[in-house]
This record gives sequence, C-alpha cells and structure tokens, in this order.
Amino acid sequence: MHLGVDSFVSAVTDPATERLIGPEERMADLLEEIELADRVGLYSFGIGEHHREEYYDSAPPVILAAAAARTSRIRLGSAVAVLSAADPVRVFQQFATLDLISKGRIDLVVGRGSFTEAFPLFGLSLADYDSLFEEKLDLLLRIRSSERVTWSGRHRPALTGQGVYPRPLQDPLPIWIGVGGTPESFARAGLLGLPLMVAIIGGEPRQFAPLIDLYRRAGAQAGHPPEQLRVGLHVFGFVAESTQAASDTIYPGWHEMFTKVSRERGFARPTRAQFDATSGPDGAFFMGDPDTVARKLVRVSEQLGGVERVALQMTNPRLAHGDLLRGIELLGTEVAPQVAAV
Repeated sequence: MHLGVDSFVSAVTDPATERLIGPEERMADLLEEIELADRVGLYSFGIGEHHREEYYDSAPPVILAAAAARTSRIRLGSAVAVLSAADPVRVFQQFATLDLISKGRIDLVVGRGSFTEAFPLFGLSLADYDSLFEEKLDLLLRIRSSERVTWSGRHRPALTGQGVYPRPLQDPLPIWIGVGGTPESFARAGLLGLPLMVAIIGGEPRQFAPLIDLYRRAGAQAGHPPEQLRVGLHVFGFVAESTQAASDTIYPGWHEMFTKVSRERGFARPTRAQFDATSGPDGAFFMGDPDTVARKLVRVSEQLGGVERVALQMTNPRLAHGDLLRGIELLGTEVAPQVAAV
C-alpha cells in the first residue's frame, strides 16, 4: 500500500495569531509541503479542483507543474479533476504536458466533484450532470488511446480526425475514476477496466466493501484481469505525536469547514462528539499518532479486499503550516514504513 497526501489548498487562518494567510503565501507554503512529501518518501501528492472562495485550487495543472519542477520522485495528480465541467481535449493536453515535465510521474483522477459551482460558472446545466461526465470520459479515453480521434457527442463539437498533442511519456497516461457512494459509478469503472479512487468522507470505510466488490465483479465480467482493477482511497486524516494532539489540532478547522457546508446543504450542525466518533477505530477519519494510523490503514485495506494506495486529505482552514509539515513528515517517516512492512 502506497501513502500520499491530497490538498484542496484551503485558505488558512493561523490558529495562533488569527491572521489570514494570503493566497501568495499559501501557495508558497503548499509547494514547501509538496517538496517535503517528496523528501520523506511519500508516494503521491494530489491537488483538488474547486471554484469556491475558500480554496485556491481552481487551476490544478498550474500548481502541479510548479510542483513537478521542484520534486524528483513523488507522483503528482488531480484529486479530482472535474471532468464534467472541462474540455477533455484540454484536460488531456494539460496532463500530458505535466507528464513530460515530471518525467512520467502524473496520475489523472477524474470525477464529477462534490460541489456544483463549476456548472453555472462554465455555462453547464446540472440537469446534464450524468450525461456530461459519461460523454466526456468516453472522449478522454479515446484521446488517450489514439492521437487522432473521430468522435461526436451532445455536449462538445465533433472531432473529425484531428490530432491531440503532446502525447505523454507514460503510455497510457494513468486515468483513475474518482467515486463517492453511487453503485453505478463503481460498476462503470469496473466495466471500463479503470483504476478506482474512492472518496470516503463519512460513515465507516468497511461499508464500502460491497461497492468495491461490485467494481471488481463488473471488471471481471468485462474481461479485465484482476491486476488492472486497482483500488485507492481518498480519506480525511492527520498524523501527530499523539492521537489527542491530532484531534485537537484538526477539530477547530474541521468544525469551521463542515459548519459552512452543513449550512449550505441543510444538514445538522457538526459536533465534537460526531468528530470523535468518526475519528475512532472504525470511523472514516484516519486520525492519530503514527502507530494508530498505520494499524487502521492496514485493517481497512484488509476489510476492503486490498487497497493499493491511500491519500490523506489534510485540507483544513485553521491548520498552522508548521503543524501540517510535521504531519506530512510523520506520515512519510513513521506511518509509511510500518504499512510497507506488512
């Protein structure tokens, strides 16, 4: 199992001074975080895509290009690219270019995203939520398999044999499907034989076992070999010197983040009791000291029939840069070796 970090590049208020970290400083901090992840041997670093004022990740390929130029080993990728709101031709060109810059260290994870701001921003209708993704994924995969494409659909002008360049160093460019909890999404990824990145943001990870089994069965029925049906997890988590320190460090920002989302979506206000329960042994949050997090990672992988990679999403609007650096260091130097030894 490979470990990494995902970031939504949250705007941050320093918890010690209450100073809002400006976007220029936040970007500099982010690149330092990615460089550290590379140095301590973490496998991957992913950048999300949002179009909201509290996040600075609306242009992931730009951030990833800067990161590629400052790292040498770590794999870099999207977490996730909102393909429904993008042009598959441009997405492929951008990530193929990134693959060349990074010398073959790019993973493209595509999905529909958990927020909907991109749809009106780019003139798209939410009524087309499903058809947009299905059609654009089809085009993206055709571009990956052939540099000249003949294709037509509802949501984009047809291609009549034009070439799409540049071509990536990796052949084929790794394309993962990012999914939440919809059975149809798991089955689609299996039928296509694409690796699966499962976002687990609540409940218990073991509850996803039937969906991952559906993915594997759909893939097998479509004739794809088991080694092609790879599974990764995107989870919320943090590592500190102790489990109590990890929880106390993360909770204020978590409460702020989810209070806003709950208000927008009409959910109940989040509580500390809810946070602590979700951070427990069977909960969705991977929170604690290195030994605790490593044991949980191994246990969850076993519950889900084997997981190839896990990325801890450490975005938090009240997490000091120094604390985040320490969390990344512990994940790379103490958690990852334990997991690799199992």
